[in-house]
Amino acid sequence: MPNPPFRADHIGSLLRLERVAKARKQRFEEKTLSADALSAVEDRAIIDLIRMQEDVGLKAVTDGEQRRSFWHYDFLGMLTGFDLVERDEGVQFAGIKLRPIFPTITGTLDFPDNHPMLEHFRFVAAHTRVVPKISIPGPSCCHFRTARNDIAPTAYGDSDVLFADIAATYRKAVQAFYDAGCRYLQMDDIFFAYLCDPKHRADKEGEGHDPDRLIDRYAWMMHEAIKDRPSDMLIAMHMCRGNFRSTHAAEGAYDPAADAVFNKTGVDVFFMEYDTERAGSLEPLRLVPKGKKRVMLGFITTKTGDLEDIDSIKRKFEEASKYADIDQLGIAPQCGFASTEEGNAITTDDQRRKLELVVETAEAIWGGIEA
Repeated sequence: MPNPPFRADHIGSLLRLERVAKARKQRFEEKTLSADALSAVEDRAIIDLIRMQEDVGLKAVTDGEQRRSFWHYDFLGMLTGFDLVERDEGVQFAGIKLRPIFPTITGTLDFPDNHPMLEHFRFVAAHTRVVPKISIPGPSCCHFRTARNDIAPTAYGDSDVLFADIAATYRKAVQAFYDAGCRYLQMDDIFFAYLCDPKHRADKEGEGHDPDRLIDRYAWMMHEAIKDRPSDMLIAMHMCRGNFRSTHAAEGAYDPAADAVFNKTGVDVFFMEYDTERAGSLEPLRLVPKGKKRVMLGFITTKTGDLEDIDSIKRKFEEASKYADIDQLGIAPQCGFASTEEGNAITTDDQRRKLELVVETAEAIWGGIEA
């Protein structure tokens, strides 16, 4: 089996196959399909998607998050002490609102031994010839999207106690995934990028938070969660500015968070959105420490089906190499293809071509995916 990190990779989510979307509607809206029947449909779809990822040449594959509604809320809602509540209006993205699901902390947080996503990982591992990877929301997701009024004061009247329990919950999760056989775990900690956006920074200030302290606390939580991981376990982190039906929710260069991300989290591989001007310049890459850390640059967008020109991508890597060693770089799409079950405004053919381009770019620049 090949060893990560790889020069070509992807974030994790894939467009829900039509049969999965139909079965989920029958199960959750029409109430005409059993849980076991839905699981059987998902199983077959995931096996097909694993083969697709292998066929395009990827060396790490996921289940495409076919069993999830959201990239983050499903995982969070399965934690002890965490509930999801439906309300009238959802979070605002560019020109569109997210479905009105809100996370709430109702009691002491913990990672249960029977968290369903452990079994989701085992299913992928049992059906692939390459490296199975699972993407879960990072520790910051427990805090950033949870309003103060939605945190039970009897459980967490002190934010530092909350941060410590989030870190402990994730420390337990990391070990549980390792025990399940996971050697490549990705945490989507996108809110580092949100805290580089002047609007989101102002919003957090309005809630009584210091945005720079939040960046520091979020880095501390990640570091505490993964610092005791076994030496043969690779931890990746993805950052973006929102991805709901091809829209975004934030913008701004990585500068306010770059030092904390690269030098305080302890993460091995960084997936970074860089498909539009919203991400700012490549200059923050100068803060990547020399050594084995890998940065997967997201020059290929998942928001549209237009295929990027490989020569243009090569020029962007030439620019990036002014700030970071080319040997510490790799290529990935800027985000997942379906951060929620609705998916982005692209086709499955577009999705495959994008993944093929990721592999082709790695082969053109480094001579291979495992280089």
